[in-house]
Amino acid sequence: IQNEESVILFLVVWTVTEITRYSFYTFNLLNHLPYFIKWARYNFFIILYPAGVAGELLTIYAALPYVKKTGMYSLRLPNKYNVSFDYYYFLIIVMFSYIP
Repeated sequence: IQNEESVILFLVVWTVTEITRYSFYTFNLLNHLPYFIKWARYNFFIILYPAGVAGELLTIYAALPYVKKTGMYSLRLPNKYNVSFDYYYFLIIVMFSYIP
């Protein structure tokens, strides 16, 4: 999954978001807030939020076949805890939780 383009997408989006956020905080603390930094802090999310969500969802979607095949992070019955957990279905629920 690390080689998926969607990983690059959300990493770039997160990076730009954090650079903008912390630049805003820094300049604000210094009482010298450039207009562009303020504008970017409150307007970049219009593009970055949907792009970040798309990158995250595409990455989870790309991971689903591997998770299902390997049973990654899943706990099957019977076991000493008498609990079952399927990470594959958990990821699907997480994907649907992005809707609200």
